[in-house]
Amino acid sequence: MTHETPSDRADLAARLAFSIGRLNRRIRPASELTPGQVSALATIVTSAPIRPGDIARLERVAAPTVTRLLADLESRGLVQRSADPGDGRSFFVSPTAEGTEAIRVARDERAHRVLEVFDELSEEQVASIAAAIGALEAAAETTSA
Repeated sequence: MTHETPSDRADLAARLAFSIGRLNRRIRPASELTPGQVSALATIVTSAPIRPGDIARLERVAAPTVTRLLADLESRGLVQRSADPGDGRSFFVSPTAEGTEAIRVARDERAHRVLEVFDELSEEQVASIAAAIGALEAAAETTSA
């Protein structure tokens, strides 16, 4: 049994944060959309129809941020609004065909870039990543990307 100290956990946390940040920059798709727009659009694609407040909660951003993101995505023709029949003050957001395609392309690009990273690693290192993926998904509070 290993005895982990608080400093071990802090070191692990710092290393993980640094690695995730650097890896995220390496695999980020070349897109006209910002990372925030891609993330919000992916949430909309996987959860539509969805209320803006639910997007804010899932994306962990403030309501004004979601309002700006939705305005940008709507102006690009990537999402559309529909009235909430149960609440005349609210609306639902759904992706357009173009929005769904934009997310498919972004996911494919990211996956391709991750495969390129895997090519730089040993089989043992890739196996270690595979063994940790469940814990990483749980930490990210998602089961699919």
